[in-house]
Amino acid sequence: MFQNIYSTTEYIKKRIGDFEPEVGIILGTGLGGLVNEIQVEHKLMYTNIPDFPISTVEFHSGRLIFGMLQGKKVVAMQGRFHYYEGYDMKQITFPVRVMKALGIKHLFVSNASGSLNPEIKKGDLMIIDDHINLQHDNPLRGRNYDDFGPRFPDMSEPYNKGMIEKALQIAAANNIRCHKGVYVSVAGPNLETRAEYKYLRIIGGDAVGMSTVPEVIVANHMGLPVFAVSVITDEGFPENPVPVSVDEIVRVAQESEPRMTLILKELLASL
Repeated sequence: MFQNIYSTTEYIKKRIGDFEPEVGIILGTGLGGLVNEIQVEHKLMYTNIPDFPISTVEFHSGRLIFGMLQGKKVVAMQGRFHYYEGYDMKQITFPVRVMKALGIKHLFVSNASGSLNPEIKKGDLMIIDDHINLQHDNPLRGRNYDDFGPRFPDMSEPYNKGMIEKALQIAAANNIRCHKGVYVSVAGPNLETRAEYKYLRIIGGDAVGMSTVPEVIVANHMGLPVFAVSVITDEGFPENPVPVSVDEIVRVAQESEPRMTLILKELLASL
């Protein structure tokens, strides 16, 4: 893995020249529009990058975007990878390792997720304060590379408290319905049963999705401060279940995206 990360990083550096990104951004389902705010300097298709996974989800474009946003040099993943696509955890988190090797100092992550908390409604935003990992594997399983991080990384603050508080202030100042909560990450790809929604709420979850946590674990392993936000696209309340379609999830994500983008842009400017 170490050699693959090195060779992939060198390939990218040859194509972006002296551009050194400061912030990495991972964009979730239906949330790729932030790229339109970036003053683009370089675009690389995943299919052309050695050892890079290829997004198989219909609504994920599959491009690395390098450019300027709010005066910061950024690299944005327009399309991410999931366990349910058949990738293992090291493949899913490989891009985070590469972005760190390229020079990023902060990682921003977005996702579309379902509410487990009746106070959090469809169309709201939820800033992730903590998570529960119910994925089947861990990206740190296997040999540890000490150059990346310690064998047993601390996870007492997986999401940076300073960025969380600043983002909540930005949301309040702009009258954006925004919550702080716990994200539960499951394997997917099916959505949850009524009993599963109830269980996830009982164990402390406020929202559920199929991504984010593997990347956050690896970022913490490498000492990268993380900010993550969920766009709530559906509601998993077992007392009143409503069937959910992927088209509806994407539609709600796209409608809510401008509010998420505003928070991300202002937070980025404050770094």
